[in-house]
Amino acid sequence: MTISETDRKELQLAKRLLENPGIAIKIANIIGMPIEIGMDKLPENWNKKIGDITQKALLKASEAAIFTIKDIPGEASSNAWHKLGVAVSGGVSGFFGFAALAIELPVSTTIMLRSIAEIARSQGESVKNAETKLACLEVFALGGKNKSDESAESGYYAIRALLARSMAEAAKFVTERGIAEEGAPLLVKLIAKISQRFGIQITERVAAQAIPAIGAAGGALINTIFIDHFQDMAKGHFIVRKLERIYGRETIRKIYEELPDSG
Repeated sequence: MTISETDRKELQLAKRLLENPGIAIKIANIIGMPIEIGMDKLPENWNKKIGDITQKALLKASEAAIFTIKDIPGEASSNAWHKLGVAVSGGVSGFFGFAALAIELPVSTTIMLRSIAEIARSQGESVKNAETKLACLEVFALGGKNKSDESAESGYYAIRALLARSMAEAAKFVTERGIAEEGAPLLVKLIAKISQRFGIQITERVAAQAIPAIGAAGGALINTIFIDHFQDMAKGHFIVRKLERIYGRETIRKIYEELPDSG
């Protein structure tokens, strides 16, 4: 099956967004220095602490009233307001440092998840649909290319394949019992997998904020870059899902893989 030239161009845009530099490279380009400078400033065993905080943040965000937005598929998303909210929370985190992360991250993650949901809606998704809600969470596993993550499993469709079984199980559970069902073991299992990838990007963000002289203003800037990155991931993800609904997943995947990463 062939696709229209307009849809091919949209798919090319999606691939450019999804397969281009990850958050660490974007932050380094903006602040003018590698984030490795901040890695040495992180406390001992910080990776494990970030993993725990990240998983709790995703769970809290998934339980929050983020899908109370009007369910009008195709309505534009209000990205600028979400960027402002995340910038403010990033400023707080930058000012108070590591101690604020456990408080700040659930707030910024919830704001980002709501923004992702609005982007999903703008691409024709119904935010009341269980699969759409989980596809919004799935965005946090998408990171673009990273120097530390150059394996074959870092590509867009590879990540979706890794999450596919957990996504299907969680979607069935959420459809039957709701996203906030107490315990929700299958949802917790999915979030644990997503948080493994999201946690890498949180570590990179925290390392950048730990660079001397970054401070509160730098924390706000880094959080703005952070949400902008995930808004890009969301736009690419939901463009692909929209085209898959029209042409079928295998057709779009085949064309996607044939397209260059940029163009």
